[in-house]
Order: sequence, then C-alpha cells, then structure tokens
Amino acid sequence: MNFVMPDLYPASAEIFLLLMTCVVLLVGLFAGKGRHWLVYLLTQLTLTGCFAITFVTLDGQAVTTFSNMFVDDLFADFLKLVLYPTVAVMLVYSREYLAARNLDKSEFYLLVLFATLGMMVMISASHFLTIYLGLELLALSLYALVALDRDSARATEAAMKYFVLGAMASGLLLYGFSMVYGATGSLDIVEVGQRIATGSGNKTVLVFGLVFVIAGLAFKLGVVPFHMWIPDVYHGAPTAVTLFIGSAPKLAAFAIAMRVLVTGLAELAEHWQVMLTILAALSIALGNLAAIAQTNLKRMLAYSTISHMGFMLLGILSGIVGGDPRFALNAYSSAMFYAITYVLMSLGAFGMILLLSRASFEAENIEDFKGLNKRSPWFAAMMLILMFSMAGMPFFVGFFAKFAVLQAVVAAKMVWLAVYAVLFSVIGAFYYLRVVKVMYFDAPTDTAPIEAPRDMRFLISVNCLAVALLGLLPQGALEYSIYATYAFLAGH
Repeated sequence: MNFVMPDLYPASAEIFLLLMTCVVLLVGLFAGKGRHWLVYLLTQLTLTGCFAITFVTLDGQAVTTFSNMFVDDLFADFLKLVLYPTVAVMLVYSREYLAARNLDKSEFYLLVLFATLGMMVMISASHFLTIYLGLELLALSLYALVALDRDSARATEAAMKYFVLGAMASGLLLYGFSMVYGATGSLDIVEVGQRIATGSGNKTVLVFGLVFVIAGLAFKLGVVPFHMWIPDVYHGAPTAVTLFIGSAPKLAAFAIAMRVLVTGLAELAEHWQVMLTILAALSIALGNLAAIAQTNLKRMLAYSTISHMGFMLLGILSGIVGGDPRFALNAYSSAMFYAITYVLMSLGAFGMILLLSRASFEAENIEDFKGLNKRSPWFAAMMLILMFSMAGMPFFVGFFAKFAVLQAVVAAKMVWLAVYAVLFSVIGAFYYLRVVKVMYFDAPTDTAPIEAPRDMRFLISVNCLAVALLGLLPQGALEYSIYATYAFLAGH
C-alpha cells in the first residue's frame, strides 16, 4: 500500500492554529505566574494569523484533501472569517473578568484555541468521521471550560450535566452516522448523497438513522426537546465561558447541519423537514415563554437562544419544497445570515454582563441593570440596541434576520408557520423590553462607576453600533451570505 501525501494547503489555517496552540502551551508552562498577558497576546496573534491565512487563500474554489475528508470552500472560509473575530472579541471582553476571579490562566486560552480548532474542523468537514472529530474536540474543551472555576459548586454541577448530556448526544449522533453508513456503505458526505439519490441505500435504515442524526444535531444547537442543558450551563458557567458557548459554536453547528442535511441527506428532505418543523415550532414557543419567567439575565438569554435557534431552523427547513430546490438559495442564505447576526447580538449581550461585573460581583440578574441610564447613558443605549435587535424591532439587524427567514418560510408555502413564529416573537418581545424598562425607568441600586479597560469599552461600543448599522444597511452582509451559500450549493 502506497501512502499518498495529502495536500496540506487547504488546511493551512488549521495547521497553523495547532502549531501555535503548542507554542502557547509551552509559553504558558514556562512563563510562570504574572505573565498571562503573554499567553493572551499569543492567542490573539494566533487568531489574527488564522484570519490572514484564510483571507489570503480565499479563491472561491472548493478543494478537498485528506481523502475527501476535509473541504476548503467559500462556505467554510466565510464562516471561519466570522469565527476568528468572534473568538478574539470574546477574549477581549473576558480578560478583566477572568483576572478579577483568578481565572486568567493559560489553560483558559489553550482550551479556547482547541475549541476553535474543533469548530474549524467541523465547518470544513466533508466526512462523518471528520465531523465527529471536530465535534468532540469542541465538546471536550467546552466541558473543561465550564468547570474552570474549581471553587464554584455551581460551575462543577453545570459541567457534569453538560458532560453527561453531551456524551449521550454524541452517542446518538454517532449511532445515526453508523446507520447511514450501514445503509449506503460510505462515510463521505457527498458520496452518501449520491448513493441515496441513485436509490442504492436502504430507505428504512436511512430514515431510522436520520432520527438519531437529527437528535444529535438538535442537542448541539440546543433546540427543544434537547435543550435541557442550555439554561443550567449558561447560568452555572463563568460568564466569560457562557459568552463563548453562546456565540461561536453556533456557527459550527449551523455548518454541520448544512453539510449533513443538505449535502448528504437532501434526498430525505421530506423526512427531516417534518422533524425540523416540530423542533423549530417547539423551540420558538418554549424559548419565548420560559424566558418571560426568568429574573436571571443569563438564564433569560439561554431561553432566548433556544428560540433563536428555532428561527434558524426555519431557514434550513424551507430550502426544499416538495422535492423542489428552487427556494434553496434564499432559504439557506437567510439561515446563515440569522446565525451570524445572532452571534453578533449574543456577543454584545453577554459582553454587557461582563462590563458591569466586578470582582466578587456578578451582574447577571436583570435587577443589576436598574438605573443603568443614570450610571452610564452610553452603555444603556448600547444595551437598548441589543435588546431591540434581539426582539426583532425594526430597523435593527435582528429584524432583518427574522424577516429574511420568514420570507423564506412564506415562499415555501408554510404561511401558518410564519404566522406562528411572528406571534411568539411578539410575545418574546416582552422580556427584552423589560430589561429596557429596568434600565431607563427604575432607580439604580448600584451607583458604583463602570470600570472597564478601554479596549473592552471600545469593542462593546463597536459591537452594538454594528448591530444598529447592519440594521440600516443589511444588504452587504446578506449578499455575502447569498454568495457563500450559492458556492456551497453549486459544489454538490
């Protein structure tokens, strides 16, 4: 058997990240205490380097390597170019918070880099084993990050719940993959799609496996009824870790949902559309209704995440109507746009919690935002932008993201589902507006000045203003999503 050296060029960003992670590991080991700034700086330089490599190698061509297990295409590159800044901004937001709690350790940065590598592998996976490899690398890193604060019983409990449920979901996903392999004789996603299209796979076994695949993907997205880990993990983890879990991994989960369902199992669309419709409808309802009862802002945003992921699923399930893929480009690009805008809004919302938190004080309850307008009119305005956008108020980016998805649902002749989603969005607006009411109409309980590094203040301001600006000028981001989705659909 002759070994053929794989083409490493398509995976150059991943290879660079892995090498730099080893460097960060050694620097963290020998730098000693008090020099965590060096590890932080190296981590940011690593992410900047990955961004530069991905941008420079961006040519629009789909190239596969490692025996067709890894693909470098425009779809993957576009998501990665959103992923790197997301992680970098998260690190800026988190640094002061971690330092105040003695959690600013090299282990945090290492785990973040390994999790980022896992997400990059997931985004570029074109093989079921590659998906599972990236997924587990991400999941194991997140379990450790949730338990980073070893003195916190709440964090330890959240990590254990996350680990047990995550292991079960990984098992479901792997079992589903094995059933698809048993029916088609292949683990290559493109080849699986081709074999199902030619009718060579056992339909009964495929549908049976599809149920387990959907269950595994639903857990990673955090949609009902696989949502039980989200509120407890968001609440129990250190807020810096919650920020990370609530943002970047959603891009990777969206990518594998597209790779598996649209590329590999498109011929089974009539089956997975029904499943996704049920998951989306339940998530939008439960997410919005449960969020109303929350007094803890992290738990409120956790339930809000469930409803947002339900909305994103609406875009994915609207792509194929009765076997007709004419609406695919509009539907899938709207789902991508929704995923990206959600990440942007989530970054800002959890960033505001970090901004108001101090040593020995977690600003995680809604009442902690009382009278914020009197303490800092600027940051109250920034939080108002985020809440209005998440509620889907015109003319913020959250409104256009919802509008694009609902447009795709209506085009797919599922008007009842669009009306249902709008009704629950109106109900969900209540808990976002409650935060605004608390900031502007309640007397402040905390009069301490907001102390935060300049880079954090600047980035949160840019983050929130970007939400407002993209709401006024959403066309550019929408066009990039359409272009990347078109390249994705043309590639298979």
